[in-house]
Formats: sequence, C-alpha cells, structure tokens
Amino acid sequence: PPLFVCVCVSVCVCVCVREQTSIEDCCKDGRRRGMDNQDCTALPLISESTTCRIAQEQCCVSVLEDNMCTTGMNMAKDQGACETLFVTNTCETKTTKTCCDCCLLGKAVQEQGLPCDYDLSLGPQCAQVSRGCCIDSNPDNQTTPTVGNGNCAHRCTGNGTCTCFKGYKLKPDGKNCEDINECLLGASNCRAGERCINTEGSFRCQREVSCGTGYELTDNNNCKDIDECETGTHNCVPEFECQNTQGSFRCRPKVKCSAGYIQDALGNCIDINECLAQTGPCHPGQLCINTLGSYKCQRNSVNCGRGYHLNEEGTRCEDIDECKGPDAACSGHGCINLVGSYRCECATGYIFNSISRVCEDMNECRHYPGRLCAHKCENTLGSYKCSCTTGFKLANDGRNCDDLNECESNPCSQECANVYGSYQCYCRRGYQLSDNDGVTCEDIDECALPTGGHICSYRCHNTPGSFHCTCPVNGYTLAANGRSCQDVDECVTGTHTCTVNQSCFNVQGGFRCLSFECPTNYRRVGETTARLERSDTVRCIKSCQPSDVACVLDPVHLVSYTVISMPTFREFTRPEEIVFLRTTVPAYGSYHFGSYDVKFDILEGNVENAFDIIKRVENGMYVGVVRQVKPLIGPLNIVLKLSTSNLTSQGVSHQNIINVYVFVSEFWF
Repeated sequence: PPLFVCVCVSVCVCVCVREQTSIEDCCKDGRRRGMDNQDCTALPLISESTTCRIAQEQCCVSVLEDNMCTTGMNMAKDQGACETLFVTNTCETKTTKTCCDCCLLGKAVQEQGLPCDYDLSLGPQCAQVSRGCCIDSNPDNQTTPTVGNGNCAHRCTGNGTCTCFKGYKLKPDGKNCEDINECLLGASNCRAGERCINTEGSFRCQREVSCGTGYELTDNNNCKDIDECETGTHNCVPEFECQNTQGSFRCRPKVKCSAGYIQDALGNCIDINECLAQTGPCHPGQLCINTLGSYKCQRNSVNCGRGYHLNEEGTRCEDIDECKGPDAACSGHGCINLVGSYRCECATGYIFNSISRVCEDMNECRHYPGRLCAHKCENTLGSYKCSCTTGFKLANDGRNCDDLNECESNPCSQECANVYGSYQCYCRRGYQLSDNDGVTCEDIDECALPTGGHICSYRCHNTPGSFHCTCPVNGYTLAANGRSCQDVDECVTGTHTCTVNQSCFNVQGGFRCLSFECPTNYRRVGETTARLERSDTVRCIKSCQPSDVACVLDPVHLVSYTVISMPTFREFTRPEEIVFLRTTVPAYGSYHFGSYDVKFDILEGNVENAFDIIKRVENGMYVGVVRQVKPLIGPLNIVLKLSTSNLTSQGVSHQNIINVYVFVSEFWF
C-alpha cells in the first residue's frame, strides 16, 4: 500500500497526506514475501511504524516455518525417517527435523493403538504436528488434517471448513483453535480425592492428599506400599532381618531365644520371671521361686506381708510399729503408726509421697509459679529463696526487687544517668561514647570529621574535648569566632614597607607597593593618596603638544590604572564578575544612522584565557563586564590591559585603555 495519498486541489497545487498502514496490510506483505522465500530480517519497510515492521517480519517468519514444518511432515510420511536432516545444522533444518520427528511420534501413537490426543507432555507445536500425523495415518479418518498449512490452525476438511483437534474448540473467527478447559466444564473423569488440572488440549488428575511415608504414587494415581526390605532402604543391623509391613518395616532378630527367655530390642535373651508373668504357676499353699529360664514351687511357710512380722512363737503375724524402728521411717518428720503401715506428717516445705512413703521436698517455685518472687525464684531444701535480675536488688521483704542505682559506684568515665533496671553513660561536649564498652568517653577529633575541612578557614588542630583553628603566619589574623581568618590591612596598621613615592594597596594576605606613571603625552588627573582603596583608579588624560600631529590623531584619550585583589576560589562553579567598564554611550541608538556604538576588548594579560569581557546594558547605557571564567590558583599576579572603543560610521572615534592589576591570593579566604 502507498505511504502517501496525494489530492490535487488545482492545476498546480497538490496536497500529499501520509496514509496510516494497518497491521493486517503489514502482515499480508510479510506473508507474500515469505512465500517468495525472501530474507525476513531484511524486508523493505512499507511503513515507519515499529509495529508494522514487527508484523511484516513475524508474518514472514510464520510462512517460512509453516513451509519448513510441512517439508518435515512430508519426509516423515514418505520416507519414515529423518536421518538426512543431520547432514547440515541450520535453523531451517532444525525446524524441519523437529516437525519430522514429531510427525513420527504421531504415527507411532497411531500404530500402537493409542488415541491421537494421548498426552506426551510435548510443546504446543510438536503436539499439533503429532496429532495431525496420527489422524492422517488413521484410515478411518475422512478428513485431511494439516498443521500450519492454509488458513486453518489445526486441520481443514475437504469443503474448506476448519476443525480442531480433540481437546480444542474452534474460535469465532472459524480458523484458530483454543484449548477446552475440561476441569471447568466437568468433562474430566477424575475420581474422589483427586483434583483436575487443565493442560493444553487435555487434562490430568492429581491426588489432593499425598500418599504419606512408606507409600508411593503409581501411574494410575493409586498409593502402593514401598517394600523397604526389597529396595534396601531399611536400617536393620546385620544381627536383625527386615520384615516388610504396610507403610513401614520391622527389624526381627535372627537369633531365637529358648523357652523361659524373652528377647529385648537389641536381640539379647532376658530371663522371664514366671512368678510375676503368669497367674498362679504353683498350686495353692506353694511358694513360687524364679530360676534362670524356669521356676520352681516350694511348700509355703508362714509369710507375713509388708508391715507385719512373725511373733516369737512363729505362729502368727503382728503389726510392725515403723515409727519406733531404728530406721527412722519418716526421717525426722512426724510419724503416725497404722495397722500394717504408717503415715508421715511432713514439716513445712515437704510433701508426703504415698508410693515411696517418705517426705519429699516441695518445689515451691514450680508449685506456685510467679506468686512467690517478683523476679527469680530458687528452690531450697524445705523452702525457697528469691533473687533479682541485673540492675535490681532484693527488697527488705525478701520477695520484691528495687531498682539499683548503678551510678553510685561510678561505672562511667564521665556522666552517668540511672534508669530503671540499668544505667546510661553520657559524655561531655567534645567526647563520644566508646563502641567497645559503652562506658568510656573518647575524644572526638573534630578536625577528622567529614565537615572537619569547613570547621576552620585554614588549619584545624585537635585538642582533648575540643579543637582550635590557626591562620597563615603572615597577612592574616584569627577572627573573633575562633574559626575564620581575617586579612590584616597592612596599609592601615602601618606595617607596610612602601616608600613615600609609592602607594600602599592591601591585598588578601599581604600588601603591594605601587607606583603608577603616566606615559608620554599624558598627564595625571587628581592626586594619588598614600593608600589605594579598592575603588581607586589613577587616570591619565592625553595632553598633546600643538605640533604633535601623531599624538592628536591617536584615538586613545584616556589611560587608567586600577587594582583588584581576589581569592583562589575553592569551588569555581560559575563565572565571577570582577571589573565593570561603564560608558556614556546609549544602548538604544542605531549605528547605521550615525549614533555611537561601543566595543570592549582584552588586549593583553589574559593568562590561560581565564577571563572574558561581555557587553551589557545598565540604565540605558553600555557596560563592559570583565569575568573570570576559569579557576586560577594563587599566588598569582596578572596585568589585564583592556580597551573601550567608541565607534561611529567612520571608525573608532574615541578609545580608553584600562590597566587592571589583578592579585590572586594563595588562599580562598
């Protein structure tokens, strides 16, 4: 399609308007070029749109891939093998071989009697090719499926109608196919306890609950016991043999014990006490005596039970008074004799054990948790005691805890503040708390801090708990704030060394003795003082002899001298304006009609092109502004020779020369 549509509105005038190219047109162009086997990555663009370029390229690639895939399918159908495609290894042969291999899979599925939609977990393209070749190999199939051919996404019937593979349904466009979600439609055959999971063109069933330890999931989604003895995953030692059970296994000892013995978990044979294990092994009136591996019965004599003993005649049993015995049945506690027994009355802090029949210490801390002590409870024999955590001390009642004032023992090197259960150390100004122990105060080196370079103008000296600043030895003095350095005006204090014929000019960090002399044919205007201020200027006006024609014709009428002092800028970020050349030339005049114009120049002394001069208008008049445009590192002395020229239509009518002595200080202050 054309990029422009032109409409002629008259015989000589035509208007051309860019026409918007649709994505469908771009795709059609790409498919046409793909059918001609053109290079899809170097197609002539029919539009400047990025979207159109992508549509051209991808539609072209789609046609080429369809053709390569069809070639691979035909090779699989005709030759039944894909070995010839191993000769070369290009993108074209890879695509052709993939479709050839997938087609062979589909034919194998059909030959094995499996359904053509059998899920092999292949990719979408390979799955479509496999199903297509499977259906195409089925003699009962009345349609001819094609994959990636013509206008149908899956297969095309003889009357030009598109159909889809099993597990897909036709989209409203009648060409493309979309997956059927059998799980949402309830078309799955998953059993109870299984969850349906949709897949591309099919579905699968998955158990909702795992089989658990000792079982494995079979291909038909059932749980099968794992025979650990057969698989060798048991942990039975060599003396034992493995016996499989449902979901687990048992280790059975290989050695069998003889009668009268039982085997423990380690395989050892232990004697069975038949007198205790069996009910009445001996006849009434007989006494059972256990032996190794067996037992024996003896005629029963008078035997008194616990708490009784035979009388002196040996004919009957009498009660034993345990409270009078030498064994001290209650170990110092109160004892009450009972018929055949006794009872202990335990002291405070003890409790009677009815099984062992002794008084045992009662653990009050465990028996009354949280009710006896405010902090920590420690059991003692017959009692308990309370203690406190760190930072507290036991109160007078022996149970509660009072805050301990740790500051009374001076744990901090400087300042201490008591807090509930602890204390906090503080430092005086100029010190900081040590990170090692939290109690020692260390001196802060203010000069080493990130802002240390800005604490003092010149140099910073650390002292314990503080610091002090110093200034250069000559030309500066420390300001009242103790940090800044102030310039000493030697011209005012009289500490300069200038002669009577020289003028003293104060600069930052020193002074200069200056003597300005007017050139020949010039005379000085005004008197020069002994001290030059920053705004002072020495002016020399031209004074020619009547017969000196060259002097009269020279356009320079005024030669002046001025002095400025500048620091070394620590951070030079923008131009600094240093000199202003003011004129009386109006800025609104027109040069072409005879009015004056003005021109400013730097004639000499522009070291490293560190200065420029621009023309500006102030109060309707032209002003020349001399600017420092590059950083200069002092100490440095420069003489800038400037010129101001008044221009007319005949040329330069009037010119002034300005000599600017620039003294750049070594420091930024």
